Amino acid sequence: MAVTKTHPIKSTLKAAIDYICNPEKTDGKLLVSSYGCAAETADIEFAWTRCHAIDKGTNLGRHLIQAFQPGEVTPEQAHEIGMELAKEILGGKYEFVLTTHIDKDHVHNHLIFNAVSFADHKHYHSNKRSYHDIRRISDRLCKEHGLSVIIPGQDKGKSYIEHQAAQNGTSYKAKLKAAIDRLLPACSDLEELLRRLQREGYEIKRGKYISARAPDQERFTRLKTLGVDYTEEALAARIAGRSRPSRQPKQRNGKISLLIDIQNNIKAQQSAGFTHWAKLNNLKQTAKTMNFLTEHGISSYGELESKLTAVSARRDTAHAEIKRIESRSAELALVMKHAGTYRQLKPLYERYRKSNDKEKFLRGHESEIILFEAAARE
Repeated sequence: MAVTKTHPIKSTLKAAIDYICNPEKTDGKLLVSSYGCAAETADIEFAWTRCHAIDKGTNLGRHLIQAFQPGEVTPEQAHEIGMELAKEILGGKYEFVLTTHIDKDHVHNHLIFNAVSFADHKHYHSNKRSYHDIRRISDRLCKEHGLSVIIPGQDKGKSYIEHQAAQNGTSYKAKLKAAIDRLLPACSDLEELLRRLQREGYEIKRGKYISARAPDQERFTRLKTLGVDYTEEALAARIAGRSRPSRQPKQRNGKISLLIDIQNNIKAQQSAGFTHWAKLNNLKQTAKTMNFLTEHGISSYGELESKLTAVSARRDTAHAEIKRIESRSAELALVMKHAGTYRQLKPLYERYRKSNDKEKFLRGHESEIILFEAAARE
């Protein structure tokens, strides 16, 4: 199981990279990897890419943390999962530094990547959709590696410590939820619930949203942030006895049918017009099905299963080919990046080579010289 959290880096990029590369946290830097840059000069290479950005932004990069449950994963496996996650979410278009920290009781990855793509010089857009994509991919990779997965809808944006506190019932939110659940059955309305919370020691703040704060808590907690069952409307409904269960994914019964069951359809029994439409719809669907079977030479369930197996095999082959092309495209994008840097900085490097005072020239153009030499090595 992995908990993911991400935030922008607006300053001190080098300090952030130095922190995640700390040898004491990364087994002597054995658990440090990078892509499109060297970990030692990543801040300089990030800056070079950003200076070519199409639109200027305020972010220097983004910092993603992926924390695993204690004892569930080895540092090497965590690093492998982190590398797979980085390559998939970034598509081989952003420089990044990935490290795995082993100094805590839980192994966790740190991923710092550039705010701008070196492939098209566009900014990385972080929003709810991109965050949920990261969570979805992280969960899938955990499954593929035999790890547990957090239930959808739980622990959104929490660090591992916050997740553990909630599981153990020691977080402020967990305690507040427990207090509400314990007091609510004896309350006649929402106001009484709030009064009982105050008698329990909670400070209540009213505004656009109702918030509560425990005696030793620094900040107020909005009740609505506890979950869909703890909004003001949901609490009022629960007190009134109108159960408002948390939203759950729709369950499918596994039965697939293109035809309308007219005899058991309530609407069909109530409307002659709907019954007539349903009959015509069923005839059309039956005709389409027969045409499809005839066109593909399918006359038995065995032949249908054989066709489906062949289609599935072609799909898997196509998927593997797409992955190969994506990997090759990422490799070419990286080559083009280094070639572009080499071409742009070669005249300056030639001036450096011919300079009579190389130390003075280097002091004025150190970053560019480092970038050129890195590109030349590639």
